[in-house]
Amino acid sequence: MPEAVTFQHVYHYSMATPGIVVPIRLDFAGKFVTFKARIDTGASYSIFWRGHGEEMGLNIEDGIPDEVSTAMGNFRVYGHHLRLTTVGISLDTIVYFAVHPQFNRNVLGRQGWLDRMKIGLVDYEGKLLISHYDQA
Repeated sequence: MPEAVTFQHVYHYSMATPGIVVPIRLDFAGKFVTFKARIDTGASYSIFWRGHGEEMGLNIEDGIPDEVSTAMGNFRVYGHHLRLTTVGISLDTIVYFAVHPQFNRNVLGRQGWLDRMKIGLVDYEGKLLISHYDQA
């Protein structure tokens, strides 16, 4: 039986860029940074380049330590509580920053972001349909 799903926002992403890239804003202690990140349904966490955290005054290693495993190996991250906004949706969550400055990827992962969203995708049109999970 068909199920109707509605979404609050429609975001048109670039078909010329690999992956689904969306704008991000992180807020912490009155400071903020903006950049772009890829949606990664295979990533456990939202993980960002440490420079973004440092720009807001975070001491990265003061966060919640964790080790992330990938097919290419393991790397250290530290989690921090802050406000994340993307495509018109803001939430307070834990995001992680990679220890090594050479890690320059930014990904939105499952815990703390995707698990709080309803998303639809029309990739042929470069269209992301998105709502906070609690929104009708």
